[in-house]
Amino acid sequence: MAGDVVELVAGDVVPADCRLLAAPELEVDESSLTGESVLAVKSTEPTAAPGLGDRHSMLYEGTVVVTGRAVAVVVATGNRTESGRTAQASEGTAPPTGVQTRLRVLAKSTVRFSIGAGLGLLAVDLTRGQGVAHALGRAVNLAVASVPEGLPFVATVAELAAARRLATRGVLTRNPSTIEALGRVDMVCFDKTGTLTEGRISVAVVSDGAESRPVDALTPPLRQVLAAAALASPWQSPEHEVAHQTDRAVLQEARRLGVSPEQGDGTVAALAERPFESGRGYHATLSRSGGEHLLSVKGAPEVVLPRCTLSRQTRRAVDAEVERLAQQGHRVLVVAERPVPDALDIPDARVHDLEYRGLLALADRVRPTAARAVTTLNAAGVQVMMITGDHPGTARAIADELGLLGDRRVVVGAELDGLNDEELAALASQTGMFARVSPAQKAHIVRALQQAGRVVAVTGDGTNDAPAIRIADVGIALGSRATPAARQAADVVITENLIETIIDAVIEGRAMWTSVRDALSILLGGNLGEIGYALLTGLLSGEETLNARQLLLVNLLTDVLPAMAVAVRPPPDVSPDQLLASGPEAALGAALTRDIYLRAVATAAAAAAAWLLARPTGTPGQASTTGLVALVGAQHGQTLAVRGRTPLVAVAALGSLLLLAVAVQVPGISRIVGCRPLLPHQWGIALTAAILATAAQLLAQRLTG
Repeated sequence: MAGDVVELVAGDVVPADCRLLAAPELEVDESSLTGESVLAVKSTEPTAAPGLGDRHSMLYEGTVVVTGRAVAVVVATGNRTESGRTAQASEGTAPPTGVQTRLRVLAKSTVRFSIGAGLGLLAVDLTRGQGVAHALGRAVNLAVASVPEGLPFVATVAELAAARRLATRGVLTRNPSTIEALGRVDMVCFDKTGTLTEGRISVAVVSDGAESRPVDALTPPLRQVLAAAALASPWQSPEHEVAHQTDRAVLQEARRLGVSPEQGDGTVAALAERPFESGRGYHATLSRSGGEHLLSVKGAPEVVLPRCTLSRQTRRAVDAEVERLAQQGHRVLVVAERPVPDALDIPDARVHDLEYRGLLALADRVRPTAARAVTTLNAAGVQVMMITGDHPGTARAIADELGLLGDRRVVVGAELDGLNDEELAALASQTGMFARVSPAQKAHIVRALQQAGRVVAVTGDGTNDAPAIRIADVGIALGSRATPAARQAADVVITENLIETIIDAVIEGRAMWTSVRDALSILLGGNLGEIGYALLTGLLSGEETLNARQLLLVNLLTDVLPAMAVAVRPPPDVSPDQLLASGPEAALGAALTRDIYLRAVATAAAAAAAWLLARPTGTPGQASTTGLVALVGAQHGQTLAVRGRTPLVAVAALGSLLLLAVAVQVPGISRIVGCRPLLPHQWGIALTAAILATAAQLLAQRLTG
């Protein structure tokens, strides 16, 4: 509780927000809260800095003590801590989904059209002198029975099928309805640490002051620099016992490249060590090889370089190289050494007259696939933005490496104070990266983008990302290192540390929209065709060509199995690049409207032609049934012709046609559903009309692409 005094050592998780009373050599990993991968050096000196990462006299709940010791007094617990307030800010309701919104619009339009068709048929029957009861019954039957029963289920089954496919690729969806939002995303906001980067410090560049090379392309002299740096680390300790992340980074890179601290053929014995402390600024070791003793040092340039014996010209060159590497977002270490005459301890006074060996540039390395993911998203019309709590210089280096900025701005959190959503949205449209932002500011940026009409996905893994993840249209928690707060706030959890999986999720979202389009064209086009057929035959004759039972039979055979089978299958014969190039408007906009009208016209024309041809060769009941068979056959033929003739779609369509044949030809069942058994030539008329409608559908698909 507040007022308690706690003592923490390396490895402890901070239990509450605390004010430091003592902090000898204290460094804390605050990456889950601030997004900074570099350890935060703490002190007891008071600070009024607005940014969490700059409050050196505070410890925050959930962060981890890496080195040193802390004595602190608890100042906040529970929901009053920074992480608690972040979790509260992340609570809220999920935004409405686009498919459901589009379905509501389509449902309203269909109902209005059905009611209008019923009123039109009522007017025609009354004009012909039909009885009010008969005319009203036909109108109500048409208006009610022509509503597509499967419409509410199309999106649901498509989303569930897409969620299942994504689960096999390590993408878990808390709510399958968010998959459709992935297809609409036009802005992805990435956190930096652990998302675009690997979330750990590693050696990126080795330099001797004159020559600088990436760590994977070192020359023999630069490999010697790395070997000297390894010797100036706790190289004799097991890897799991190396506490400081800088030492771990140097030793891991040396082991990976096969660089040995021995630097020669003889064996090296570790004699003494002076570990890194923030107040000291360097790590020193004393070792013996053969009969010689060697003092090895690595540390901050401002601490180690003054202890080196460098000419003025060399010092200027090294200082320039340090500045150049620092401006690229690297943390720079100087490596130096000197022989010593004995194996005494390593007092600070002995660390002088060092021989400069070179520089190590450390950085949180960009994920190998991050650049390709950014390029692919941009090519798909999805704008990418970085929002991080990290230092602007460090974040800028990452953004430049990924090509995020172009001609867009870099904005720091302090510039956002006092901006309303409209002003922030205008600023965000010109910005490629926000740095040094708080969790609340991240959420404010996302909210402003949404109010500007953007469909926003937010990807992160830290507690500081949780508010923005929660209010985004699609919140994504990335990787096994994602904090519980990020996972709880997310709509989508990617279990592996693979940023490219986000592209798979976007592709699946757009594929789902395409499948829904095909299913909706079956449902709505078929039902509009039924209405058109009923109106056309109603104008030509006072006979009842489609009674309520027949309409319900048509909807049962065409709305349920075939449409659902199309909705659940991934669209075949469409490449990922084609899906990325398409979007929701391409799926459920003009293309859907075109498909609905083409299907409606083909269906109504086939049924009307079959009815007209069957009238002279049979009873009115048989003519009506012939039109019904052509109506259902035309719809199923077009279903088989639509993209995606998967086995499930074929079985659903052919199974429905078999059920239709049973319902028509079995006398008892035929009478129940309001049909009459057909003669062979009447079946020929109906099937010919259905085949012609299918051919028209295939031709229309070829012409319209």
